[in-house]
Amino acid sequence: MPITKSAKKAIRVSSRKKAFNDGRKKIMKEIMKRMEKIAKMDKAEALKLLSGAFQAIDKSAQKGVIKKNNAARKKARLSRLVK
Repeated sequence: MPITKSAKKAIRVSSRKKAFNDGRKKIMKEIMKRMEKIAKMDKAEALKLLSGAFQAIDKSAQKGVIKKNNAARKKARLSRLVK
C-alpha cells in the first residue's frame, strides 16, 4: 500500500489511465473482429469499414496504447484481408 501522498495520487492517476487505455483497446479489438467477420462474407462492405478501423488503430497508437509498428502491422493485415 502507498504511504506518501504522492504515491497515493500516482495510483489514482495510473488506474484512471488504465481504464481509459483498456477502453480504447477494447474498441479497437471489437472493430477489428467485426472487420474480419464481414471480410469473410462481403469484401465491399469490409472496404467501407476499413477507414473506421484504421482510425481506431491510429488513435490507439497515437495515445500510446499500442506501439507504432504494432499499429502498422494490424493495418497491413486488415488491408490484406479486404483485398
